[in-house]
Amino acid sequence: MSAEKLYLDKELSWLSFNERVLQEAADKSVPLIERIRFLGIFSNNLDEFYKVRFADVKRRIVINSEQGGNNSAKHLLSKMQSKAFKLNQDFDNLYNELILEMARRRIFLVNETQLDENQQRWIANYFRDQVLPHITPLLMKDDIDVMQFLKDEYAYIAVDLKKGTDSKYALVEIPTDQLPRFVLVPEAKGKRRKTIILLDNIIRFCLNDIFSGFFDYDSLSGYAMKMTRDAEYDLSHEVEYSLLEQMSEGLSQRLSAMPVRFVYEREMPSEMLKFLCDKLKISHYDSLLPGSRYHNFKDFIGFPNLGRDYLENKPLPPMRCADFEGYANSFDAIRDKDILLYYPYHQFDHITELVRQASFDPKVISIKINIYRVAKDSRLMNSLVDAVHNGKRVVVVVELQARFDEEANIEWSKILTEAGVQVIFGVPGMKIHSKLLLISRKEGDEFVRYAHIGTGNFHEKTARIYTDFALLTADKELTNEVRNVFGYIENPFRPVKFNHLIVSPRNSRTQLYRIIDSEIANAKAGKKAQIKLKVNNLVDKGLINKLYGASAAGVKVDMIIRGMCSLVPGVEGVSDNIRIISIVDRYLEHPRVIITHNDGDPQVWISSADWMTRNIDYRIEVATPIRDTRLKQRIIDIINIQFTDTVKARLIDKEMSNTYVDRGNKKKVRSQIAIYDYLKNVEKQTRSKLKNKEETNESTL
Repeated sequence: MSAEKLYLDKELSWLSFNERVLQEAADKSVPLIERIRFLGIFSNNLDEFYKVRFADVKRRIVINSEQGGNNSAKHLLSKMQSKAFKLNQDFDNLYNELILEMARRRIFLVNETQLDENQQRWIANYFRDQVLPHITPLLMKDDIDVMQFLKDEYAYIAVDLKKGTDSKYALVEIPTDQLPRFVLVPEAKGKRRKTIILLDNIIRFCLNDIFSGFFDYDSLSGYAMKMTRDAEYDLSHEVEYSLLEQMSEGLSQRLSAMPVRFVYEREMPSEMLKFLCDKLKISHYDSLLPGSRYHNFKDFIGFPNLGRDYLENKPLPPMRCADFEGYANSFDAIRDKDILLYYPYHQFDHITELVRQASFDPKVISIKINIYRVAKDSRLMNSLVDAVHNGKRVVVVVELQARFDEEANIEWSKILTEAGVQVIFGVPGMKIHSKLLLISRKEGDEFVRYAHIGTGNFHEKTARIYTDFALLTADKELTNEVRNVFGYIENPFRPVKFNHLIVSPRNSRTQLYRIIDSEIANAKAGKKAQIKLKVNNLVDKGLINKLYGASAAGVKVDMIIRGMCSLVPGVEGVSDNIRIISIVDRYLEHPRVIITHNDGDPQVWISSADWMTRNIDYRIEVATPIRDTRLKQRIIDIINIQFTDTVKARLIDKEMSNTYVDRGNKKKVRSQIAIYDYLKNVEKQTRSKLKNKEETNESTL
């Protein structure tokens, strides 16, 4: 088999992942409103794909053309465009199907031509009072640089103002940052139905109200359009700028970055389309896509449920972790034993409460945390400000280059700095993606440290929809090494050694190779050898080759990979011992976990790092071993439940076919629901043991 066929293109693999998201919208067993929201998730994902993956390949083509390189990137871009075009067709068909499904349940999503007279009057008043103040059309004259004004995250209506045979063009931004995208329209009394209209269609209905009195025209018509820009566009690296200033300018540059995708309504006149393509400097490498009259479908993530409860997923209320109960404060609980949280099954409040307590606890000396993504109104960040006011030393490492979160992180940096927090902007040339919190406490004559090492961000909102592990520990060996990670971030040139944590870029590659080599050695010695891996993305060729070597040596490799996967399973003599599944369901699978058989003494790590070259060699990432036998088994149980999924698991194969795992005679297992039930039982047993312990203590007294 040629070397080329041993690695799938990560970009095509990513599109295959988004196809799995679209499968959820097509799945009739998924509640209707959730299916519509999956259309929003698919659309949001595709936006990011064009901003990052598509833009990267386009840049490679330009560089190769300048340097006289080969045309492999052009071939890849062509395949990406074909796959994306097919997915867009599937999306349009599904959208139309779901609109009909809603109508059957008496929920109507209408356009401006489907309103009765009373609704028309209501819409006209709503537009005048609520919408018009936010509308300022942009006239597309020859001397206007449209690229300076168009925003990447917005949809527009391109307006054709006709006078005789002449046309003038204008752009109207749909102000979804100021107004709701979905508007409930009043129905006639007695009508048992709900009617929703999109903000786009309200504007279309009232186009004359925007332009009449200012322009002379015989007729006007509007056509939807949307542009997507390159997210990595030429960020400034001037020496005299601080990183904060660089990133602020970088955000401005992103607003004027060159487009990589232009989506337009199919009915748009050819003269208008040509005019816009010229204005936007659309090249033959860019993706020019005809579409429907609605763009920015990402807003459908928040589509409202105006019908019965069964049209949405049944709520799974997050649990309180029983390991905190029976203690005076969070520190006593963590000092007594390691605690494992698994979001969104557990409440994120345990972390915000820990930081809140630390902010005023007289024993706490310092708090250190590294931030990649946080919520806009973060209680945790506000507690850090409170901690400074209470005389604690607070150090916050802010990653200003967290893609699409730069603006929020810049704002928080300013707030924290003004409050007196020591803000560090990380290591030049390396993103800080680790999920660390370190609290130092003076207990008697001793300094005791408490650490959080996790797979996900300190983000209250995403903790309700992303699955992630978080270890809370007072283990001296681990907390001392977490302290060393913060030291490494502050001074990356100072020698530092990690004996327990796996830290990128210091030792991740060598440690991961060692972990795999250990299982290979066991297999060659005739012992049982097995690796279970869960990551979001597997594209690093060095690690893929190691896994191929493990498979060839007889190591059984089972993997759960949500997104990109360049490894080709099932190749005879190369990867026939490798099986890969992907799970897409109501929660976004986000943890990174490594489990090895280790000759009958299983080893378990949780990590912030995906198996991508950037995460292993060019970012600061942290993996921790799980030492508590109880917690180790819990993670093993959870991963094993996922491998038994017969409802939401798809097989990853070389054809990227996204075939559902064959259930056969096995019982129906939907792993995310099964895990919720499993953890519910764990918490129940823990509380029962706690109650028995309290009763025993009382009887002893």
